[in-house]
Amino acid sequence: MKTEVSTAANFISRLLKTTGLLSEEQLQHFSHSLEKSLGEHYKHHWFPNAPCRGSAYRCIRINENHKMDPVIGEAAGTIGLTREQLFTLLPSELTMWVDPYEVSYRIGEDGSICVLYESEPSSSSSSSSSSTQPETASNQSQGDSNNRASSGNCKGELRVGMGRSKKPKSFTMIRISSS
Repeated sequence: MKTEVSTAANFISRLLKTTGLLSEEQLQHFSHSLEKSLGEHYKHHWFPNAPCRGSAYRCIRINENHKMDPVIGEAAGTIGLTREQLFTLLPSELTMWVDPYEVSYRIGEDGSICVLYESEPSSSSSSSSSSTQPETASNQSQGDSNNRASSGNCKGELRVGMGRSKKPKSFTMIRISSS
């Protein structure tokens, strides 16, 4: 869980960094606070043996109806940012899924889903994925990626549950590697 939570916190911190309005110290404090809060928030909702279980609880949402995920709002408060300021600094529509073995996000309601972190469960790890290695586009084929997106992960199951058995035309998987 540590790797997934850290990936999510670092991504949101990088979004804030692009504004140029926060100091490095503020960004580090925000990231640390968000990572700690997410870890606590997910503690009893993390199921490595059933990664989709609890996915809705772990979904981070910001939308244009001025709804801010409370965990992000609390972390921002630790550096003196109000929720209103956050709405001006972050995308107006952001959805982030923090699941065992995968962290992904979408900007906009019809945007592409981008994978920030992905790994395979190891046979010896049942309570944490911190020992797994991130999977990059170079070691996974695009065809395999599409199969996983349409049936093997929580977002694929969500589409099927909403009556979308096929991928929408605008759906594109994008892998982002930190190397």
